Formats: sequence, structure tokens, C-alpha cells
Amino acid sequence: MSQPKEHQAKEHQAKEPQAREPRLDAGPVRRFRDPNVQPQAETLGALRAKIDALDAQIVELLAARALCVRDATRFKRNSFEVSSPERQAEVFARVRELAAAQATEFPALPDLVEAAYRVLVAGYIAAEARFFAETVPVAP
Repeated sequence: MSQPKEHQAKEHQAKEPQAREPRLDAGPVRRFRDPNVQPQAETLGALRAKIDALDAQIVELLAARALCVRDATRFKRNSFEVSSPERQAEVFARVRELAAAQATEFPALPDLVEAAYRVLVAGYIAAEARFFAETVPVAP
């Protein structure tokens, strides 16, 4: 005799582990099949601390880039020059190439970096357009 589907579903759910956040202080519960993959930390907590430190460096670099973008406004005559589509294409190609050189152990890196830069550049251009509105031409 078979059990009702409701009972079977509840029984199946009971066998599955409860969904919860992984422990930060425990060791790994999985391993890569490739023995050449190098661990970056011994615990998830240590790995997250490393990621947080990298994020702080990345944000600092993005802030420095933002100041350069703001200053670039002084060299632009109009909104087309602010958006600078040719420069955008150069930046996307360059960062993709830089990422490809680092992609040995993370093959999707060029796509990820280019996508991130497309979002970043759009944000920087929007900000630069606001700064452009705050400038006046320099008298010849």
C-alpha cells in the first residue's frame, strides 16, 4: 500500500538536512576533485576575513578611480565626451585582457570582470555627468 503524497513529501523533507548557514570555525566539508586547487584559508571564517580585507582594498581603489573620473570632467567639452564610447570600449577590452591573464584557476573571470566594469563605468559616467554640470568653460 502506498502512502499519500503529502506524507511522502514530509518524510523526504525529514531526511534532508536543515538549511542553515555554515559554521565559520569548522574545517571544510567538501573538497575539489582537482588536487592542484590551493585552499585560500583553513576555515570559512578566515576566508571571509580575507574577502572582507580584499573588499576594503577594492573600495579604496574604486574611490581613487572615482577621483580620477571626477577630474577627467575638466577635460571634456560636452556630454558625448563625458560618455566617451570609444574609451569605454578600450576599458572593457583592457580589463577583460587583464582578467584573462589571471583566469587560469577561475575561467569565468574575464566575463565576470567585464560585466562588473560595465556596471561600474555606467555609474562613474552618471556621476561624471553631474560633475560636468557643475563646471564652466575655461576662457581661452
